[in-house]
Amino acid sequence: MEESTTRQRIVDALRGEPATPRALSKRVGVPTSVVYDHARHVAKSLANDDEQLLVAPPECKECGFDGFDDPLSAPSRCPECNCERLTEPQLVVESR
Repeated sequence: MEESTTRQRIVDALRGEPATPRALSKRVGVPTSVVYDHARHVAKSLANDDEQLLVAPPECKECGFDGFDDPLSAPSRCPECNCERLTEPQLVVESR
């Protein structure tokens, strides 16, 4: 039996069930930073497929800002109010 790749395990975990990178790292067994790296590649590889990676961007818990340049990142603070209390992005794989 063939073992699935980390990217395939991430895609399988995200099909129809949103998750944060931190939750995915625990589920798949890789560091959170690795999940972010693989998520970028998953988004590109699914671009020509019948599925897509959807990302709800991080949000500032203080002012509600969610207009981050790269939603697949882990910003350290809000550019609007400099608050460090931010939610993680939510990722999900859905059919087009």
